Amino acid sequence: MAQNFEQKPKNHARKNSGASHRTMLDVEISAAEASAGPSAPVAGDCLDHELPDIIDLVMAMGRPVDGASDGTPSPPLSSTAPNRLPGHLEQLADRARDYVEAASSTNTRRAYAADWKHFCAWARRQNLEVLPPDPQTVGLYITACASGKVTGDKKPNSVSTIERRLSSLTWNYTQRGQPLDRKDRHIATVLAGIRNTHASPPLQKEAILPEDLIAMLETLDRGTLRGLRDRAMLLLGFAGGLRRSEIVGLDVARDQTEDGRGWIEFFPGKGVLVTLRGKTGWREVEIGRGSADATCPIVALQTWLKLARIGHGPLFRRVTGQGKVVGAERLNDQEVARLVKRAALAAGVRGDLSEGERGTKFSGHSLRAGLASSAEVDERYVQKQLGHTTAEMTRRYQRRRDRFRINLTKASGL
Repeated sequence: MAQNFEQKPKNHARKNSGASHRTMLDVEISAAEASAGPSAPVAGDCLDHELPDIIDLVMAMGRPVDGASDGTPSPPLSSTAPNRLPGHLEQLADRARDYVEAASSTNTRRAYAADWKHFCAWARRQNLEVLPPDPQTVGLYITACASGKVTGDKKPNSVSTIERRLSSLTWNYTQRGQPLDRKDRHIATVLAGIRNTHASPPLQKEAILPEDLIAMLETLDRGTLRGLRDRAMLLLGFAGGLRRSEIVGLDVARDQTEDGRGWIEFFPGKGVLVTLRGKTGWREVEIGRGSADATCPIVALQTWLKLARIGHGPLFRRVTGQGKVVGAERLNDQEVARLVKRAALAAGVRGDLSEGERGTKFSGHSLRAGLASSAEVDERYVQKQLGHTTAEMTRRYQRRRDRFRINLTKASGL
């Protein structure tokens, strides 16, 4: 490996490092030495601050960079950027900022910021510079992630985490006007080796089946608004095969909030049409009425809206005051995952496992997997409901499907 990481003529080591030539082994040794504690930051460093305002990174629109929320300076933008916009373009620049923010979700931006901070902290401990981007430095970083030498706990990152971190670095460098070459051998070859060495099948969450969902609904208090809200969220999420972000992103009707990512429309006697802005664009999900009022997502949704007196804005909101006061703010998508886990544990789902094991089995995706595993219809209808582009992705969610329904051995004549 050391042969693939020869030091480039560029000076990426700090002047006080005492070394002009660093190999991979040198970096790994210094990583171990650094586990006792990080070195003191150098004045003027902008390695461990939060990600600055996205628009200041994406667009050289004339405004000075305000810096991070903790007061540390932000990385410099291109020296060719003008110092100030003409006054008549200020309003247009503000609108552009709105569009830039809408280009990615809050969770995505939060992950990008956290991964950049993680990378910068590691680089500082190794006395390495992060700007300009150097594929060799990034290759060393993902190697440290895979070997568990980034932090003091010696816990290796999974392949999926490493790939996410690399995507975050690529995005951050691009926004700084200094793209990172992911095809460089110091990155591409090392990443291929990490995948071959450490890749494992994805861990799937437990599917919430219909009998499980019915038991979970019985644990909710129908006498409180919180219980009615949670009931509607579980039934709507299951019947629609919705992601947790899609559930909480819904509004009562179209174009009612700026942060809404979809809305609902009732069709009397038939069901609800859910219009969603998802990962792959807009899509529609039809949710029909249930066979009984107790398990009907339409009845649960109408009951929640009526008793919570919600006619405009976010569909699912925070409930306070011992479950009696409905707020105006939209729920966070993590609340869906907590609800699924809490209700599944209370209902005794997978009681054959220990409580610790059961706690790791359920998440918001359990609802999507439950619908895919339970619906006795042609596979293409399930695929459409879940918004998958391929049948193979849908099959990953189907826990009950007969894998040997088509026997190619017999079909071939054997």
